Amino acid sequence: MRLSVFFFVVVFLTGGRLLAQTQHQSTGWLFLLNNTKISKKWGTYLDMQLRSADKWDNVRNFLFRPGITYYANGKNELTLGYLLNQTYTHTDGPLDRVLSEHRIWEQYVYKHKAARTVIAAHRFRLEHRFIERAGKEELFAQRFRYFARFIIPLEKGVQSFEKGAFVALQNELFFNIQHKDELNHKFFDQNRAYAAAGYRFSKKLDIEAGYLNQAVKGLNNNTVNNVVQLAVYTKF
Repeated sequence: MRLSVFFFVVVFLTGGRLLAQTQHQSTGWLFLLNNTKISKKWGTYLDMQLRSADKWDNVRNFLFRPGITYYANGKNELTLGYLLNQTYTHTDGPLDRVLSEHRIWEQYVYKHKAARTVIAAHRFRLEHRFIERAGKEELFAQRFRYFARFIIPLEKGVQSFEKGAFVALQNELFFNIQHKDELNHKFFDQNRAYAAAGYRFSKKLDIEAGYLNQAVKGLNNNTVNNVVQLAVYTKF
């Protein structure tokens, strides 16, 4: 648990360094995630997201990410999937267009108890990205992501958390491992720190709302995005 606290302190300090000479944005994200088991060892994965443009002006991104999961055991999962990311560029005239990014991705998830009541998950994801660019040729790039999430039930002494209020803390690090210069990014791409309050209605449904700080490191400028996120998690 001490290591987890140290990890969050480090990433928050790292994200804070990006605040100098940055562009600030305020957006809203809607996040839906479903995991469905179709047998003891196999299941489906699906997450969908809607993200607004700055100051909630309009919809900027739609993400659709399905996958197939292999459950090695109760703590280890492997998933292979596809992602469609559509970016909507809005202008005053009739020149609105949609830029599409397609990804093939693999991920490994390790789940465990960080303390008697704290539920922890670590996700390692590799993305193979086919990025459409306005006025340029399509770019192939690859990125690695590490994600850590902790669910802390508010009811004391809970051994098996099946229902009730909780706090969620998570952080995700992004690293460009191919063609970072063409993306105008550095090797360290971005950091996403998130804190939320939620309620578990049953083993099948969690709903939470929170604040996400997205700090993006570019070659020439940085961006800090202040995100209000509503998330729904389902399991079947």
